[in-house]
Amino acid sequence: MTVLDLLAVSAPTRLDPIELFLDADIVVQLVIVGLILASIWTWAIIIGFSLRMGSTRSSCETFEEDFWTHDDIDSVLDARRRKDNPSARIAAAGIAEYRRSHKAGLKDPVAARGRVAQALEGQVAHEADKLASRLNFLATTGSVAPFVGLFGTVWGIMNSFFQIGLQQNSSLAVVAPGIAEALFATAIGLFAAIPAVIAYNRLSHTVNGFEAQMQRFADRVHASVSREMENV
Repeated sequence: MTVLDLLAVSAPTRLDPIELFLDADIVVQLVIVGLILASIWTWAIIIGFSLRMGSTRSSCETFEEDFWTHDDIDSVLDARRRKDNPSARIAAAGIAEYRRSHKAGLKDPVAARGRVAQALEGQVAHEADKLASRLNFLATTGSVAPFVGLFGTVWGIMNSFFQIGLQQNSSLAVVAPGIAEALFATAIGLFAAIPAVIAYNRLSHTVNGFEAQMQRFADRVHASVSREMENV
């Protein structure tokens, strides 16, 4: 029985990810571990952000309903401001600017309405940016993970050629295991990147929709404040 025959008999009949990882070079192992950790953190962000957005949207809808149905706005703001409620902070920013202008005397109602509008729009942008900042890791993982995996693959293939030089044997049975271990790093990179890209696009669309909802609420607050200024 030749050496190649022995290798063929002992060769695995299917891919074993754990065995590929254990047999890989230390650099490739570090790349794979880093990509797996990035994938775990990606899924944690996806699940946590989705749950948070659902809770935030429901809380904002409840606040907006209370805001338009209660006569005592201060009591609604005081109750909601203590919670993580973007709509409450938007309303508070607009009303605070209105009260500062009213306290100083409404010498120029048009300028006062402009300041209220700027305060509302600025708060809407701040809330949207704060939500979107949580997605930066997804964007980074989606763009970088394939290249990190490719680095592991290149390193593994270089190591395989180095082993060819040491053993002075270019047989496929000698080269194939090292190349398979190297390509495993690219597979893990894609495994981390694909969900991150899909989730980033989907959750960014959710944030944009929520920003539009906040902007509509800010417009209604601005219209209400403008009517109050006309009655002063």
